[in-house]
Amino acid sequence: MGRIGITHRLGTAVSSATLFAVLLPGAAVAATPPTVSTGGAGSVSFGSATLNGTVNPRGTDASYYFQYGPTRAYGLQTGILDAGAGTKGVHVAIAVGGLQPLTRYHYRLVAINSGGPGFGGDHAFTTKKVPLSLAIFGSPNPVLYGGTATIQGTLAGTGNANRAVVLQATPFPYTAAFVNIGNPELTNAAGGFSFPVLGMVQGTEFRVVTTTNPPVISPDVFESVDLRVKAAAGRIGPRGKALFHGTVSPAVDGTEIAVMRTLHGRQVFVAGTRLRHATSKSSRFSLLAKAKRGGVYRILVHLPGGPLSSTYSAPLFLR
Repeated sequence: MGRIGITHRLGTAVSSATLFAVLLPGAAVAATPPTVSTGGAGSVSFGSATLNGTVNPRGTDASYYFQYGPTRAYGLQTGILDAGAGTKGVHVAIAVGGLQPLTRYHYRLVAINSGGPGFGGDHAFTTKKVPLSLAIFGSPNPVLYGGTATIQGTLAGTGNANRAVVLQATPFPYTAAFVNIGNPELTNAAGGFSFPVLGMVQGTEFRVVTTTNPPVISPDVFESVDLRVKAAAGRIGPRGKALFHGTVSPAVDGTEIAVMRTLHGRQVFVAGTRLRHATSKSSRFSLLAKAKRGGVYRILVHLPGGPLSSTYSAPLFLR
């Protein structure tokens, strides 16, 4: 009924709510909805943001949440939090995630108490693009001497398709500056790329770099190079020995080799010798060693370190 025909001594009309509060101090007074103000968005990234605002509960316990979405219809809502029961505006904030990059989002703050809801104005923000990043790997690793290694990977992030990337390398001992290998290549629609490296002759450290300024640089990968070991074994003779022989490329004359037997998953030393000169491109070996029929043997070429890796031959099965 709004106003009634009673005035106080100054002649001003008194509302019914005020009258009941005066005549009946214990009587309940209808609550006023919260005052709400939507604030700006902070910490905006490609997939998340923090929504801010202010809520005045108007003396009655209030709760708040944010509505958000790609249009003013919103469609999404945060969890509900408590704003207290104060009589002054309090800052509130809720972080939201799972957003799409380079997308405009609308949002508003909503608060409610026993007097009803209060709505803040519509605000908007645009998420950022996903920063570009590179991931690469080499295969096979190790690669046999003179063979081909492939360095491949993916450029991830917003705008990753049709981007120029270049392969860079520094060979053993990996102390020289990286240099470009071959020509740049364009990433495919998914950001993928692949660089074949022919004729690998020593361990090499690789990375991939975009041609942008500033460039995006991948982590380094190390591609090892194994010797080529060709080995064979003759039949076991009457003294229980077999002739193990073969070649190793490239030539590493004087390097130690060992005949190893595979026993219960372990490599057990049987006999050893050193490589002798064969050609400018290879070394050779030949030695008699004890052997057992049904045994599995391998030749180990042991290198103390350097541009090539210690290497086993393929298994040799003795009958």
